[in-house]
Amino acid sequence: MMKLKRPLIVLDLETTGTWTEKDRIIEIAMIRCAPDGGTQEYVRRVNPEMPIPPEASAVTGITDEDVRACPKFREIAQEVLDFIGDADLAGFNAERFDFPLLQREFADIGISFSWRDRATYDAQKIYHLNEKRDLTAAYAFYCGKELEGAHSALVDTRATLDVLIAQAQRYAEDSLEALGDFDYKSHGEFYDEGRKFRWWNGELYMMFGKYARRKSLKQVVKDDPRYLEWILSADFSADVKELVSSVLEGKFPTPPTPSPIETGQ
Repeated sequence: MMKLKRPLIVLDLETTGTWTEKDRIIEIAMIRCAPDGGTQEYVRRVNPEMPIPPEASAVTGITDEDVRACPKFREIAQEVLDFIGDADLAGFNAERFDFPLLQREFADIGISFSWRDRATYDAQKIYHLNEKRDLTAAYAFYCGKELEGAHSALVDTRATLDVLIAQAQRYAEDSLEALGDFDYKSHGEFYDEGRKFRWWNGELYMMFGKYARRKSLKQVVKDDPRYLEWILSADFSADVKELVSSVLEGKFPTPPTPSPIETGQ
């Protein structure tokens, strides 16, 4: 049994996407752990008041129909807050995702909730700090062998080949080319390498300037094309300028196809 001095809430959110500033909760689950060993569970599905993107449904298994008759977050916010009480918080990747998104959902309806004012425990951070994720660890995980002579160029190269072969067997029916379908760029959330534009709900949003996170790029083209013309003359990367030039001509990029192996947070 884990020793606790204070109550602990372990929580997880299923959401419409991964943008903490815009996406919405579609399911919330919490376990309240007491110092005496007792536990209580809370789980509710939530109507996000927006369409659930197909890629989110593919990950969570939750569709628009599943949450159509469910309460909106504002209708259960107080019971969520009451269940949390003054407990400490824990989750997996929660400090980067679940906690900030939950705080924003509360803020959107005028409720003050600050996860940073509490003791927090992120199992992902603890895992990454304490378990190696280098070639030696990958070799042991995929090949079931100990890597001897690591950091010799040839030994490392041979080990990398063995890992790739094992990954192709495990994930892609022995096809190396199929491994290329894996989405290495944060699930396609960002359009450009500099992360100046982000996809959300099928639309591109700026991550800088006066329209940051507020208006879609299509809306900016409609409302303030001069702002985009300024970008063309300012110090931005070539890919950003190429995008802006195209959208000013009415040519908008197609949203990325979700990775075939995307499995959530």
